Amino acid sequence: MDSKDRNAKLSRLRELALQGGGEKRIAKQHAQGSLTARERLELLLDDGSLEEFDMLKTHRSTNFGLDKQKYYGDGVVTGYGTIDGRLVYVFSQDFTVFGGSLSETFAEKIKKVMDMAAQNGAPLIGLNDSGGARIQEGIGSLAGYGDIFLKNVLYSGVIPQISVILGPCAGGAVYSPAITDFTIMVENTSYMFVTGPDVVRAVTGEDVTKDELGGPFVHSQRSGVSHIVCKDEKEALLLVRKLFSYMPQNNMEDPVAIPCSDSPDRSEDWLDEFIPENPNKPYDMRKVISAITDHGEFLEIQRAYAQNIIIGFGRMNGKPVGIVANQPSFLAGVLDIDASVKAARFVRFCDAFNIPLLTFVDVPGFMPGTKQEYGGIIRNGAKLLYAYAEATVPKVTVITRKAYGGAYDVMSSKHLRSDLNFAWPSAEIAVMGPEGAVNIIFRSELAESTDPEARRAELVKEYRDKFANPYDAASRGYIDAVIMPRETRFRIIKSLEMLQGKRQEIPAKKHGNIPL
Repeated sequence: MDSKDRNAKLSRLRELALQGGGEKRIAKQHAQGSLTARERLELLLDDGSLEEFDMLKTHRSTNFGLDKQKYYGDGVVTGYGTIDGRLVYVFSQDFTVFGGSLSETFAEKIKKVMDMAAQNGAPLIGLNDSGGARIQEGIGSLAGYGDIFLKNVLYSGVIPQISVILGPCAGGAVYSPAITDFTIMVENTSYMFVTGPDVVRAVTGEDVTKDELGGPFVHSQRSGVSHIVCKDEKEALLLVRKLFSYMPQNNMEDPVAIPCSDSPDRSEDWLDEFIPENPNKPYDMRKVISAITDHGEFLEIQRAYAQNIIIGFGRMNGKPVGIVANQPSFLAGVLDIDASVKAARFVRFCDAFNIPLLTFVDVPGFMPGTKQEYGGIIRNGAKLLYAYAEATVPKVTVITRKAYGGAYDVMSSKHLRSDLNFAWPSAEIAVMGPEGAVNIIFRSELAESTDPEARRAELVKEYRDKFANPYDAASRGYIDAVIMPRETRFRIIKSLEMLQGKRQEIPAKKHGNIPL
């Protein structure tokens, strides 16, 4: 075979690999509103930056006629490229080849890019569109999943890992995304479930649709599995690029700062009057966040889940920060099971990847009641406490209004090694609200009073003047400064600049035992 024939053969093989499962299946994919595996990578990565591995790899199985069905690439496109010039490793599952099912060689391809990502200190982004393990391969495919899960765990906290769900993912196909840092789904085409509706119907007799069982709104609103839901694949892939911009390459680097044209000393005077006079009246904490971040930009994570707490990314003078905030306009910003777990995992991500933490506090306490107690509010609430106490990144806290009881401690208080804690004049730092405290402390006196309501009002005012303010905490050094709300942006930026060289360690150990 001369060089011309050899070159022609390579061209033919490459062309076959690029066809995936063939024109008919590609057409079907497009008809369903879905892109192909490579089309997705073209949107995700910088133009022309994809360098592909194992394009000509095929499965080795001969079971159930598989020896007669072979496709180059075996159902997954793997390689590396860049996003805004920064190196990332990628895999993109191809539903046109065996329904994107995972085989032994399919898994080998993914494991290779996972190892290379960890070895070279670059993020891993997985585009998932898989029906699960390839049944014809039996233990080989199960072993492949197990190997991938292990690498997800070993590289967790070493490199950022992002999963995008772009089709019906079932069985083993959902556990790897669940271990990664962020999972993004798409309306109408994304599904995640351990077992599909048919199996559920056969085993439990429960009649449920794909959407009801594992659609994007189920996982973004009820289970918390999905962090963000996008309207289509293009939006999802562009959002990954934006999300990635807040992250460093790995756990040994800092997140990337960008030039900022928003003045650090920009003053928002309206904040001075923003907190309602009535301590029980709600307000939207997002307005506070947008008032202090660069150009008001905030990328919220898990917006529809546990809405009593807000998490997401913003920038302060060009530098990324992770933001956690109670939301007074939903359940009064109370901490419950879901909110505690949601915030705890986000805090741990930021700490793992050197992203400073900014916390806004307006919390009346932990949610009471049998449902929360039986569900383990003690154990789950302790996860957030644990996460903040363990975090060694710069931590700045601003108390805008209520900081009551144990929830005051948990929300990045000075006692959990927060670096700088500010309070607005409207802050109320106490064991509990004035009304509840008075009812307990002065129960006997009120019972004997000739005018209990008038006396209660006097005692509530007395308690509020003495404890429901930031000044007792400030006098003890638990609040570093009481600041005017309009100064908040400037004070936070100056604080983070001061803290950028922070070095803090935890006692040497294999790992702690977070109350899972």
